[in-house]
Amino acid sequence: MNPTTLALQIQTLPDGPGVYQYYDKEGKILYVGKAKNIKKRVASYFNKIHDTAKTNVLVKKIITIKHIVVPTETDALLLENNLIKTLQPRYNVLLRDDKSYPWLCIKKEPFSRIFATRRMVKDGSEYFGPYTSFKTVNTILELIKELYPLRTCNYDLSKSNIDSGKFKVCLEYHIGNCMGPCEGHETLENYQKQVDAIREILKGNFKESMKDFKRVMTNLAAEMHFEEAQKIKEKIEVLENYQSRSTIVNPKITNIDVFSIVSDESAAYVNFLQISHGSIIRSHTMEIKKKLDESDEELLELAIIELRERFQLLSREVIVPFHVDLGENIKITVPQLGDKKQILDLSIRNAKFYRIEQLKQLQIVDPDRHTKRIMAQMQKDLRLPVEPRHIECFDNSNIQGTNPVAACVVFKDGKPSKKDYRHFNIKTVEGPDDFASMTEVVYRRYKRLLDENEPLPNLIIIDGGKGQLSSALKSIDELGLRGKIAIIGIAKRLEELFYPGDSIPLYLDKKSETLKVIQQLRNEAHRFGITHHRDKRSKAALNSSIESIPGIGEKTMLTLIQHFKSVKRLKLASEKEISDVIGMSKAKKITEFYKATNE
Repeated sequence: MNPTTLALQIQTLPDGPGVYQYYDKEGKILYVGKAKNIKKRVASYFNKIHDTAKTNVLVKKIITIKHIVVPTETDALLLENNLIKTLQPRYNVLLRDDKSYPWLCIKKEPFSRIFATRRMVKDGSEYFGPYTSFKTVNTILELIKELYPLRTCNYDLSKSNIDSGKFKVCLEYHIGNCMGPCEGHETLENYQKQVDAIREILKGNFKESMKDFKRVMTNLAAEMHFEEAQKIKEKIEVLENYQSRSTIVNPKITNIDVFSIVSDESAAYVNFLQISHGSIIRSHTMEIKKKLDESDEELLELAIIELRERFQLLSREVIVPFHVDLGENIKITVPQLGDKKQILDLSIRNAKFYRIEQLKQLQIVDPDRHTKRIMAQMQKDLRLPVEPRHIECFDNSNIQGTNPVAACVVFKDGKPSKKDYRHFNIKTVEGPDDFASMTEVVYRRYKRLLDENEPLPNLIIIDGGKGQLSSALKSIDELGLRGKIAIIGIAKRLEELFYPGDSIPLYLDKKSETLKVIQQLRNEAHRFGITHHRDKRSKAALNSSIESIPGIGEKTMLTLIQHFKSVKRLKLASEKEISDVIGMSKAKKITEFYKATNE
């Protein structure tokens, strides 16, 4: 790859949080970094000379930039940690050790202990986190201890040990930090209720706990214990900013591959995430060019087989958006909710971003191919006989029945062709009759194009539902153009498209590019129509308020009204004041006219 393609890669990076990876010409990983805004962060590497020679050498070696988008900055921090530990990039010095972020553990044992740890032991205990700072972990542990008196010892509190009186209560019991389950002063049932409440806090469901804290804080403040109240307030703030857990790391999900697909008319994009011990350790997106009209199921099956072989994946379970056939030895999971659904959504998000990037790059490098792709997509979505290279859209504007006008906007190759826009003043219709106005305008537009031998559009869009569409069809039939030009109506809700002779509308996907083009067309027609309507209405209002004065033209009167702000002020103005604006001879005519009308 040459430097221009590197610049192109940077230009099309996403603006959200995530992790970026730099590769050299051999495809070897150089560096992994995290960012709140991937595009800004990556661009900053290439637009200056760095202070350290090491960074300058790194930048010279970069040929390819890959990235993984994630929902939050915390997720980016955790994912960066996973990838550095797995990939061991040469230019990352920090985080290459085996230290991981801290977790909170609810130990699987009678009278469960709750403590912070950096190591996970697979013994059925529950782990929450990981947390990006020990301060958060310590604060949460302090909160838990203040709310719920739990044991801190590591005794084996089995029923037989307690009944035999093997243990004695310690200082923690005497100072009120523990209820003494070791001597049987607290029942297992009561203790576990507290553990359940703590589990809810760690999951992020702490509305009840917050109420308790706020009550304690208010009571302390009422009793003038302001320092203690302030401490509780700080803890409440930590809880409010607490992110319960991350999509990026979940100890319940072990050694699973996640695959998702996003496709359009010409290609499909398959993203793959490799999960090992609850952490994402690899992400890869591939593009598959469509040869025939292959389904997403077929393409995803092929991609999974290829990716499993390429990366030598041995996992026995895959997460996918819909069922695929991969043989009997692999468990297929199509999650509907929960942690696995979250990880699938993350994969889909990455596939979508990759597609957007590829399209942006195509638009920069080869705009014609980009246009062709959109046209092919529109032809398919709107079920047209030909590509809609030339589209015309009509819109009526009348406010409270006055000054009815219509607008026709023209798009060529999916872009506005402003020189071809036309305004129409309604001539044959009295009063506000949108249907009759539409019939008149469509007839006038295409009668003229036919008379002047101008090219006709491939598609006509009527802004309005069934009524407006059938009004326009009258003129199309009268001109003998039925079947020669495709015509559709768009309802107010925009995604409903009406076709001649079909009472059931076609619904477009809200995120489709076809809908975006139609939306742009409709917005342009509104803007263009309303502007003309306002101009016409202003003119009419001006004409009704200004009496015609012999020898004074409309332009002169407009200049005077703009200067004096109203006709009343103009009438009260002296000849000198008027002559300063428009000259002596015209000023004389105006003052004499108003003098004569007042007498």
